[in-house]
Amino acid sequence: MSMILALAPHPDDLEIGCGGTLAQHVQRGDEVHIYVATSGEQGGNAATRKQEQETAAKILGVKEVHWGAFVDTKLPESSLALMQDLEAVIEAVNPDTVYINHINDTHQDHREMAQVAHSATRYIANVLAYETPSTIGFEPTCFMETADTLATKLKALEAHASQVERTHVRLNITEIALATSHFRGVQGKMSCAEAFMPIRIRL
Repeated sequence: MSMILALAPHPDDLEIGCGGTLAQHVQRGDEVHIYVATSGEQGGNAATRKQEQETAAKILGVKEVHWGAFVDTKLPESSLALMQDLEAVIEAVNPDTVYINHINDTHQDHREMAQVAHSATRYIANVLAYETPSTIGFEPTCFMETADTLATKLKALEAHASQVERTHVRLNITEIALATSHFRGVQGKMSCAEAFMPIRIRL
């Protein structure tokens, strides 16, 4: 059994970026933990969003949700505290693999989380970056086939009911996830997939 830790700035980032992969790890018998730095209060009611994240995590089979207490949109102002929080979670979970969001992103919280996580995971054997809808310059070379867990990923995304239509485009969050899954699947020569840029991989 491997220990898996996935990091996110906000609720629902992990589900859309690597929810299918986390469900695959659970199917393989791995223990999955997630860390969410903020409650996403700028995108809705904080208590609602935290409950939605807890529900989504249960759908994916996550062992535990670790919460940060940081202010949504203000992560760049909390760099040192975020580093300390991440290092404490990493020490507690002792993961073999960590998933973090890609560092190039239009959202400041995403950029800060990735920057700090790069340092906090410096001794972790396997570190991979996932994409979100606000990611830019993402050129993946690693792919996880998610055909068997796509339905679980979409169900977990639907658990974030307050966010499903908050996409600022004409597609809702599950439609975006489905389109991305098929596109990355074509890139990875499979029916559907989630894609990653490796920061470090131990063979």
